[in-house]
Formats: sequence, C-alpha cells, structure tokens
Amino acid sequence: MTHDLSALALVCSLKSGSEPSSSEVMAQQVLDALRDEGVAGETVRVADHQVLPGTAADMGPGDEWPQIRRRIHDADVLVFATPTWVGHPSSIAQRILERLDAELSETDDEGRPALYGKVAVVVVVGNEDGAHKIVADVFQALNDMGLTIPANGSTYWNSEAMNPRDYKDLDGTPDAVAATIAAVGRNAAHLARVLSAQQYPAG
Repeated sequence: MTHDLSALALVCSLKSGSEPSSSEVMAQQVLDALRDEGVAGETVRVADHQVLPGTAADMGPGDEWPQIRRRIHDADVLVFATPTWVGHPSSIAQRILERLDAELSETDDEGRPALYGKVAVVVVVGNEDGAHKIVADVFQALNDMGLTIPANGSTYWNSEAMNPRDYKDLDGTPDAVAATIAAVGRNAAHLARVLSAQQYPAG
C-alpha cells in the first residue's frame, strides 16, 4: 500500500528509551493500524529529549522541543500516548500540552491556525482508573490548538483494580482493545485524507 500520509507518535512515558514502555507498545500498535491504512509512522520517546518548561515554541539554549515541533508540523496524524499517574496524564504529557500552547498564535498563509488539518488520537495505559478523564482532557487541549479528533479517536487499557499489571506484559492484546485500535487507525487515516484533500476554510 502506498504511504501518502504520515503519523508521529509522541510517547509521554516517564521512562527513557532504554526501558520497556507500555505506552510505547500501544502507540506502536496504533501506528501499525495506521500503516495498514497507508499512513507511515514514527515514534518519539519524549523522555529522551530535553523539553524545557514553558509555553513558547522555542525556550532557548538546550531546548529540543523545536525539533519535535517540526516533526509534528510535518505529520498528518499525531498519536498522543501517555501512562496514567495518580489518575492523570504523565508530567511529560502535561509539559507537551503546555508547549503546544504556543501553536495558538501560529497561523498559515491564509490566517488559519497552523495545526488546522491535522488529526490527533489519544492512547492511555495504566494500572489505575482515569483513562476516560485523561482522554477527555487531552482531547480538549489538542482540539483547542486546532487539531481534529476523529470518531472513536482514542484507545486505552487499565489493569484490574488492586491488581497491578503492565500492558506490555500481557500475553496478547485483548480483543476489545485490538478492535478499538483498528478503528482508531481506520478513522484517523480517513479523516487525515479528507483534510489533506480539502483544508478547513480560512476565516
């Protein structure tokens, strides 16, 4: 299949790239589903990069966010993956949302917000409840910044209450999760193609 669109997965695990990450496992499954729909993908483990705190596109010397930001702008689909910590997205995920705040003042040549026409989906894993709330909060933030959420644009897995277990350690992907991941891939790819062919109107 021809890969005419691209996706970038931002993995907001607290672990560095040398450590296994459940968030990255599920993010890669979403990228695989997108690949099946003709969307080529790549992953960034944010913990491996120096992303300075702030709300500007570039926070100065040592800040590696500008390179990640360019990759977001080059992609058609953003896969935002976070673990659940104390019922919330990771601190790294929150920092990414804060850095994306700078996009509110960026526009294209016709005055549209710079992230218009890009699709975003959300991935959440964890050993505790909170996935629905995390998805809702992240959806709202990404949509505020101009990204478009497809139907069924999220997937998640939480371990049984009081019985911690990591997604990466499961013997296989639960059927319901696998079906949801496939739907995320189909719908995100479809929406990205629609927006690639016909951008939102300028104001």
